[in-house]
Amino acid sequence: QVQLVESGGGLVQAGGSLRLSCAASGSIFSISAMGWYRRAPGKQRELVAVITSAGNTNYADSVKGRFTISRDNAKNTVYLRMNRLKPEDTAVYYCNAGVRTIATMTLMTYWGQGTQVTVSS
Repeated sequence: QVQLVESGGGLVQAGGSLRLSCAASGSIFSISAMGWYRRAPGKQRELVAVITSAGNTNYADSVKGRFTISRDNAKNTVYLRMNRLKPEDTAVYYCNAGVRTIATMTLMTYWGQGTQVTVSS
């Protein structure tokens, strides 16, 4: 079994910064891409940023230049540094990861439980 645990959400004023972390644990053989998604109130979940195992990144247009995704492969952890936050960034942020477990060696996608980010104006 694999667990993804997020941390780092909270309340911040517009223009402020937060860093989210997501650590994967369990019977992990390897992790491919890791990413961050968000769901704002009344909206569908959307991709925020993704990073491959080689470190290649991709961002939603709305966060380019403000957010930075990174990962520590030794710790099975992905980070999201969020700068110049805006009220429209308010959402529940979820991490996900493509994981091959030791037991099955099958690539499956796992999700964290979500962490709330609230940006006040």
